[in-house]
Amino acid sequence: MGLEAAVDPEPELANPDAMVLFDVTTPRKTKADARASRTARELPTPATLEPGTTPPAPAAPSREAVAHSPEDAGALSTSESIDMATVDNPWVNLDDETEPVEPEDDQAVRPQVEPTASSEPYTDAADGYIAHENGVDGYPESGWGDIDSDDVLLELLVEEVAELLVEEIVDDAVDRTSGITAPAMPAHTDEWERRVLADPHLLADIAFAIGGPFHLMYPGRVANNIREFREAFARAGVDGVVYYGKKANKAACVARACAENGAGIDVSSVGELTAALAAGVRGGELMVTGPAKSDDLLWLAVRHGALIAVDSLDELDRLGAIASAALPARVLLRVLPAGSASRFGMTDDELDRAQSLITASGPQDLEPVRLEGFSFHLSGYDAVARAEQAADLIARCTAARELGHPARTISIGGGFGVDYVPETAWREFTEGVGRSWFHAGKSFGSYYPYHFPAPGAAMLSRILAHGELAERLRDNDIRLAVEPGRALLDRAGSTVFRVQGSKTRHADGQPYQLLTVDGTSLSLSEQWFDSEYLPDPVLWPERESARHPGEPTPTSVGAASCLESDMLSWRRVPLPRRAEQGDLLVYPNTAGYQMDSNESAFHELPIPPKVVLFDGHGDRLRWTLDAG
Repeated sequence: MGLEAAVDPEPELANPDAMVLFDVTTPRKTKADARASRTARELPTPATLEPGTTPPAPAAPSREAVAHSPEDAGALSTSESIDMATVDNPWVNLDDETEPVEPEDDQAVRPQVEPTASSEPYTDAADGYIAHENGVDGYPESGWGDIDSDDVLLELLVEEVAELLVEEIVDDAVDRTSGITAPAMPAHTDEWERRVLADPHLLADIAFAIGGPFHLMYPGRVANNIREFREAFARAGVDGVVYYGKKANKAACVARACAENGAGIDVSSVGELTAALAAGVRGGELMVTGPAKSDDLLWLAVRHGALIAVDSLDELDRLGAIASAALPARVLLRVLPAGSASRFGMTDDELDRAQSLITASGPQDLEPVRLEGFSFHLSGYDAVARAEQAADLIARCTAARELGHPARTISIGGGFGVDYVPETAWREFTEGVGRSWFHAGKSFGSYYPYHFPAPGAAMLSRILAHGELAERLRDNDIRLAVEPGRALLDRAGSTVFRVQGSKTRHADGQPYQLLTVDGTSLSLSEQWFDSEYLPDPVLWPERESARHPGEPTPTSVGAASCLESDMLSWRRVPLPRRAEQGDLLVYPNTAGYQMDSNESAFHELPIPPKVVLFDGHGDRLRWTLDAG
């Protein structure tokens, strides 16, 4: 028998809440904004001329300069201004089960906006040409004491205009070239990554042995990230526990790093649970999450003493039939946050009913189900919202204790941001992003926030500091649990593809390189969310091409399948040289969700294996295949 023979059906819930990471609203910078301010050239003055001499005659203007008078100059100098429409596409962190909401009509959400041209006055302060009452700024006033001085001044002005027109034409060409190339988005790197790229043989040897794309994993970085979370708890004086969200990456080496560094694991399937146990994580260090868990998963969780986040009254009833007083189920009740339309969690009425059912299931301390606390998950990456929701659950814990339940744990879930790229690179991208930077004029409505000012453990510290949450947790003897996924994998892995072919294509009259690599975008999973993975790939070896030495090249990266949409980088990445067949492209910091979320042996192509790197003697790195 379960805790309740029949349970009223839960009300049908709408789609989960979504969070807009940013809207593309800022107009593109104009050429006048980007161009450096020119200063007026020094011209000879009467004081610098020998007595009785006349100023030197200027050089004859070029044919191109004569073809344009100063009146024509404004027509040659234009500025582009693209106003991007506000886009409200959601992006939701993957450390909870909330799904993103896809727009029904792409064009309705992201209308294509054509650039508009506006005349740029030739007398521009940015150029150093400002008319003054007694002459031209930077030039001598009239009245040199020579009848030809006005003619000389006119000739010098014509020469200056001619030179500036040539500069303007060159500037226009540069602007057009840079206009098709996205700004650089170099990823933050870890020491192990720099060692890999600097080694003249390691990547080539692994690529030769694997014979296709592969993922690099460095579990030492996972260990460091776990320590940072634990240190944040210690600094705040809070009893805290870290459960790694295993869905973010299924590598066995990550689970082993958790077992060795005091972290538990959050699992949602029989496969994840057994893999965690095989890696050395003990049953009491597991948290089992997810909706409507299978009876097999619940049975294993109870047998191993795992903490189970119960999502519904129905699940609680089934769990009561599996557990017993001799082997009780340890549970958290998952809360549906106020105002949320998520399909996960329980309402206030359901929570009260669940507590009553647990109380009535047996004598105190002999219940088949033990209520150890409450949990919640929030979309997005708002530290304040998490702190305030946790504070609300403190009151629930104290009320449950008054009813005899040992409720002393609150789990605030995942959603701890990762800082992939520098702030300046992220700002430049978000302020100027448009279709002109992407192959085939591709556009995306939203992106993961690739710059995050307080990532990982720093975000946990902000949560604990808000509203004196740490003090309240200590005063009420409550343990705080977190379930980070992506944040524990920050800079712990990279993905490597080999260049198989190359084409030259043109956009706005300018050439760019279109590569094909030996894997698919299913191994770089941002496409799953109709988005783009933005950190720049690194072209290896890091050398100048013999045929194209030192020639920066805008490059888009296609994959090996026959699908038009199978692109790793629609964005034209500014690679430092032209890529050649056999070169490697190393996409950095891909361990968090990119490797496993969407993998598939499509076309019967092999799924990239995970290569685990370990520190050897000296600066040497050793490698083996992951056991998972």
